[in-house]
Amino acid sequence: MRHLNNSPSPTRFAKYVTTACLSAALLTLSACFHDDDDDMTTQAIYDITVYNLTNGQPFTPLGVVIHEPGYQAWQLGSAVSSGLETLAESGDPSAFITEADANTDVVATTSSSNGPFGPGSSETVSITVDHSSTLQLSVASMLANTNDAFTGVTNWDIGGLAVGESSSTMSYVFDAGTEANTETMGTIPGPAAGGEGFNAARETLNRLTIHSGVVTADDGLTTSALDESHRWLGQAAKVIVTRMQ
Repeated sequence: MRHLNNSPSPTRFAKYVTTACLSAALLTLSACFHDDDDDMTTQAIYDITVYNLTNGQPFTPLGVVIHEPGYQAWQLGSAVSSGLETLAESGDPSAFITEADANTDVVATTSSSNGPFGPGSSETVSITVDHSSTLQLSVASMLANTNDAFTGVTNWDIGGLAVGESSSTMSYVFDAGTEANTETMGTIPGPAAGGEGFNAARETLNRLTIHSGVVTADDGLTTSALDESHRWLGQAAKVIVTRMQ
């Protein structure tokens, strides 16, 4: 009686083992590369440019924050933080930046270093972060010839930008609501007056609004240190962000 031998021949068995081992090795190698891709963090570099579109309002150094959606630099109708108050009254962004750095949703911060920049000029800062599709931008700058006005944008989505792609927006002027808009010589820090900057005392309003504009001495406010050249109409700045890497 013949017995059927279902076992593969030595040659076929060797081929089977070789093929199986090769497949397993390829799967392992593929898994390793896949893990490396998951663990690899992509860095992004953003250039942020602010253009001064006013007629006679110098902009103070920029305070720039890149963050996740959980951070909010300001909100209309609410009281501003002490850091933003300092920026809006004195033009110094350092306290604003320090506050942002303490927030766990903030990814990176920076400020411009070239001092105030006048009408028709612009200021650009570059910032490098770990990329995320949910990244947002907030940037603020004081209008120096005011009591507590600033311009900028907050919670602007930038994480979806591809390398080489830009996005732009126009920014309004906000009234921090922390100092009365007296426009007097002693209360405006800009070159039109050379007065006081930050003052910790807050006026009764104490909430953020869209700025209604300056009155000026040319319109009959005899105590104002400002004139018609310090007015603005609607939006005061253009902000452009470009992903460089």
